[in-house]
Amino acid sequence: MAAPSARRDGGSASLWAALLLAAVALRPARAVSEPTTVAFDVRPGGVVHSFSQSVGPGDKYTCAFTYASQGGTNEKWQMSLGTSEDHQHFTCTIWRPQGKSYLYFTQFKAEVRGAEIEYGMAYSKAAFERESDVPLKSEEFEVTKTAGM
Repeated sequence: MAAPSARRDGGSASLWAALLLAAVALRPARAVSEPTTVAFDVRPGGVVHSFSQSVGPGDKYTCAFTYASQGGTNEKWQMSLGTSEDHQHFTCTIWRPQGKSYLYFTQFKAEVRGAEIEYGMAYSKAAFERESDVPLKSEEFEVTKTAGM
């Protein structure tokens, strides 16, 4: 199987396992409250789909995942969101709990509302047993103040 690839210019992108965004207001996150995890279907067919979830007091923070994919069939993915105890920071993780995905993402974008991204990373393969996470190369995705794509 060919190695996954993604391009900043909106060309082909493959994201097999996870995308992590850590959004903060100003300083490093402290203790994080129990995360909220919501399952959603990632559907192939080349059509752009979007899923979002909000957390925090008054749904202060929102994480949105927009994508188009090909191949395979619907897959169950999850979005996990957590906030710091003082609700000044939050994390958003988008991942496939079953591990390997048979979908090929032609585009993807994870966005946050209510904060700016301090750290973002995309992985082509998540750790399994004794293997390590395999991050996408820095030229294969871009992280801005509000999005990872």
